[in-house]
Amino acid sequence: MDIKHNRFNRSAGYTLLELMIAMVVGLFLIGGVMFTYLSMKVTTSDTVEMGELQETGRIALDILGKDLRMAGFFGRLNPDSLATSVVATTAPATDCSAGLNNGSFPDPGAATNFRVIYGVEAKTASVLGCIANAKTGSDVIQIKRATGEEVSGQATQAGQYYVQTTLADARFSKGDGAPIPFELGKGVWPYEHLVYYVAEDTYTSGGKDITVPVLMRKRLINGAMQTEPVLEGVENIRFLYGLDNDGNGDVDVYRDANQMTETDWEQSGTTSIKTVQVSVLVRAAKEDNNIQLKNKTYTLGGDAAATQRILTGADVPGNYRRMVFVSTFKINNAGGNQWLIAI
Repeated sequence: MDIKHNRFNRSAGYTLLELMIAMVVGLFLIGGVMFTYLSMKVTTSDTVEMGELQETGRIALDILGKDLRMAGFFGRLNPDSLATSVVATTAPATDCSAGLNNGSFPDPGAATNFRVIYGVEAKTASVLGCIANAKTGSDVIQIKRATGEEVSGQATQAGQYYVQTTLADARFSKGDGAPIPFELGKGVWPYEHLVYYVAEDTYTSGGKDITVPVLMRKRLINGAMQTEPVLEGVENIRFLYGLDNDGNGDVDVYRDANQMTETDWEQSGTTSIKTVQVSVLVRAAKEDNNIQLKNKTYTLGGDAAATQRILTGADVPGNYRRMVFVSTFKINNAGGNQWLIAI
């Protein structure tokens, strides 16, 4: 039988040209997929980092705002009617203090009010006699207040300080586990002396030293101003103090710590600190090589040039993502001739 040969009976296959075309098309497809993947990865990373910065800024303002709002709160005490102040304990050996009557407890011999709010710009690392590692060019603030709920008749916490007040007198003492003796008409509250500032912490990751800015706090506890790290990522803080100079209840002017006078801090007569504006600069933990972030300018403070802190260049080194957060807090216990006649 005759067998007819036909070219279509041969095994089918791809020519070299077809293979090359397929490879080129495949490369374009793979390249598109890789580009999309990398773009999504960068976008996701940026979104996560921005979210972390926003969360850090929110927490920092929440922490500072909570203590600022209650600065000068001393339970039942009416500062305008204060007749006596007794300190039945000793001040810390290394207290945080600057200016007149600005230690942890009132100074009966000082002819001036007890400072319940006091701020300073860190010109050097040593500030207020108790801080040795403050970030220069950032602010430091002191806050003194009773805190929490009234604990009259309850067991005290060893090492914690307390203030016992009526409308006309105040007594400071240190807890020893036993309740503070109850006296009719007097209430007992835990007492806080807090100092917030910015420092830097260094740790090693992957064989590389990484420096991280940290919001720090000094807190009066157990006979000393003890140091506590509060929140990583806070690189700079600035406070503007809203002053009522004529006693009408409205803020007349905002001043930074360098512009404040002893009379302003004293809050006597018609002068009182009604509000505090807080500006916080937060920074990512790691540098971002995906975008150019160097030589950016960050402004902390109000609209007036005299109260602004402008950070750029050497002030904000490295290719780090940063954000500024600003909020203003009303001081609920502002003003009053606080502690002026304490004896």
